[in-house]
Amino acid sequence: MKKYDFIAIEGNIGAGKTSLTNMLARDFNAKVILERFAENPFLPRFYENPERYAFQVEMSFLIDRYQQLIEDLQHLDLFKDFIISDYYFTKSLIFAKNTLDDTEYQLYRRFFSVIYKSIPRPDLYVYLHVEVPRLLDNIKKRGRSYEQNIKPEYLEKIQKGYFEYFKEQTDFRFVIIDINNIDFVANKADYRRLVEIIFENEYGKGLNFVKL
Repeated sequence: MKKYDFIAIEGNIGAGKTSLTNMLARDFNAKVILERFAENPFLPRFYENPERYAFQVEMSFLIDRYQQLIEDLQHLDLFKDFIISDYYFTKSLIFAKNTLDDTEYQLYRRFFSVIYKSIPRPDLYVYLHVEVPRLLDNIKKRGRSYEQNIKPEYLEKIQKGYFEYFKEQTDFRFVIIDINNIDFVANKADYRRLVEIIFENEYGKGLNFVKL
């Protein structure tokens, strides 16, 4: 298996990133970092009134993600083999660009740029690509009340934002995995295929794409 010290699992809302993160952490003795989205007091209000609460929700996420990653990545667990998270700090910029107006985004980006310098980079950045109809189905199934009114247009904007971000980066090892045709939670064979893709391939810097 390829040895990594820090893996970030990313994806759109409902892609399955937390499920995969927990499964990999369980099976490969990793310290897990999970985004504390439920602790953001502005999130339910944002989904009800995006224009009113966009800046508050994005700033709240920015601060919490920074605090969590700095603390968890700097305090290593000697009994774990590596660290795996279900998000990376740059998702803050991707979401903010799609929720804030231009003036708010420029201010937000200034905050982001200052604190991003101190965040450790992942050795591998895994993006789970799922088409919007399936994302909506996953969101409905998991039943979080404040997510049930998420519009497909919003998910499409976020998805586009991720891919625009990928095109701008040259210093990361990105592997984009199209998982539209598998169910790694219910099917062990599908899960093993994901494990092989993540751990048994040598990825260079830049974009790498795998379709399952």
